[in-house]
Amino acid sequence: MGRTCLAVILAAGDSTRMKSSMSKVLHPIAGLPMIGHVMGAVSSADIADVALVVGRDAEAVADAARVSAVKVRTFLQTERLGTGHAVLAARDAIAEGFDEILVTYGDAPLVTAGPFAAARAQIANGADVAVIGFHTDRPTGYGRLLVENGELVAIREEKDATDEERKITWCNSGIMAINGGKALALLERIDNQNVKGEYYLTDLVEIVRAAGGRAVAVDAPEAEMAGCNNRAELAVLERLWQERRRHELMVSGVTMIAPETVFLAFDTEVGQDAVIEPNVVFGPGVTIESGAVIHAFSHLEGAHVSSGAAIGPFARLRPGAKLAAKAKVGNFCEVKNAAVGEGAKINHLTYIGDAVIGARTNIGAGTITCNYDGVNKHVTEIGADAFIGSNSALVAPVSIGDGAYVGSGSVITEDVPADALGLGRARQENKPGRAAVVRERALALKAAKKAKG
Repeated sequence: MGRTCLAVILAAGDSTRMKSSMSKVLHPIAGLPMIGHVMGAVSSADIADVALVVGRDAEAVADAARVSAVKVRTFLQTERLGTGHAVLAARDAIAEGFDEILVTYGDAPLVTAGPFAAARAQIANGADVAVIGFHTDRPTGYGRLLVENGELVAIREEKDATDEERKITWCNSGIMAINGGKALALLERIDNQNVKGEYYLTDLVEIVRAAGGRAVAVDAPEAEMAGCNNRAELAVLERLWQERRRHELMVSGVTMIAPETVFLAFDTEVGQDAVIEPNVVFGPGVTIESGAVIHAFSHLEGAHVSSGAAIGPFARLRPGAKLAAKAKVGNFCEVKNAAVGEGAKINHLTYIGDAVIGARTNIGAGTITCNYDGVNKHVTEIGADAFIGSNSALVAPVSIGDGAYVGSGSVITEDVPADALGLGRARQENKPGRAAVVRERALALKAAKKAKG
């Protein structure tokens, strides 16, 4: 039977430096709240239980944390008396007898399962505390990890460090694993005999050593340990997340011509040999299959693009857009809640909403599906091999049969049967010589206005 672990996630901060109307951990990275990213890492580390310590926006934070199969229990921290005090808000869960207690933070969205697993492994090997650290060439402001003979002897805060200790570049991330059988007793020994009168979780290292136990440090990439205190740091985290995900996709076989201009969502899926041109933005819920091409300046959200299909440039796919293989949505087109059949073409200047379009059908420029009557949405159904002429308005609910034609400039309010030609426009009438009369009348009116003055 595997070892059990409880992750205590601290997410109760007031977030005053964010200057926001909502909790810091609710701010999104790649479209997912920061706490959701942390939960993803916890789940990937095979941790099945979470004690979520909440404060501000407690209910919303708890909802955002429920993104996986992990069991989440919330514990309210009513006072802010330091990290040691925050962890003990989850006292009841800690007391249940897990093999390991992992303490992490809700505003560390770049962390992955690797550092969690490394810290847990140290506890399994006999350590009582395993602190996750990172090496940096900018250590100022961080607590330093003091290691002797392979053991962590102390975490020295910068204000308390000697000149030699300040030269140390191995810094404390604040994330640590604790021996579950001893965790509650160790945490209860933390006192607040310091200038701020707070309970510091970092004191556990010296408490463990004083009791004859062993503390160690494990290393993690600096970027994964980055936290967030303000909007500027939020932007940095977004950049780092995007860079990491773009790299993952490119090494998996996706072509990005200018990757720094492509913005992905937390759940964007892109298949091998797909091509993404510059300045493309993905919202949540997008799948791009192999060989598809997303041309420049396109925006996609909640859409599925099948193999060999092409989007853009300057196209928008909204939620519910589903393109079959080799379909085309061209420049300045918008598709919403519509299934576009294999090989169908919506080439330019068109809106398709709440529709089903058959295979190989061609939708002419300027066509719109009039799907909304001011109260309800209605569906337009277009069969296979149909042709919709330019500047047509299809007033839903309406059906266009297989192989049917709709004449350019038509307003279609009734069904068009298969292989029929549908026309919904006034017949053209020419008036010989009438243009000259109209022109002379206009010139006379202009002269009269000028004479008045």
